[in-house]
Amino acid sequence: MQTAVAALIVCAALSDSTVAAQRRERPRAAAGTLRVTATAYCVAGKTASGTRARTGIVAADPSVLPVGSIVRIIDGIYTVMDTGPAVKGRKIDIFMANCERAAKFGEQQLRIRVLRRGWDSKAGSD
Repeated sequence: MQTAVAALIVCAALSDSTVAAQRRERPRAAAGTLRVTATAYCVAGKTASGTRARTGIVAADPSVLPVGSIVRIIDGIYTVMDTGPAVKGRKIDIFMANCERAAKFGEQQLRIRVLRRGWDSKAGSD
């Protein structure tokens, strides 16, 4: 009897840890729209993810938009690949190759659409 009870306790503990692990691994669903303060930058270099800054790259606070998130901003699709030291809270920095265009963009209040939050851990694995 004690062996059966011990086996049930072990099974319950394992199933609880399996469920917890599955919850952590689930990709987060898109969160709809988000109001942010957007600024543009044109300084080339490496991003926090290790890629080179280029068109289509956005810097964001990882607690708001983790690296790998995909967002629609005005007329384009961008990927969060940088964290930027001054990008905290609901702020984003948009990379623009043309510094004159970046200066003209200035700082704007925008509503962006979050298409994916963070990396999809299941992508590419079969």
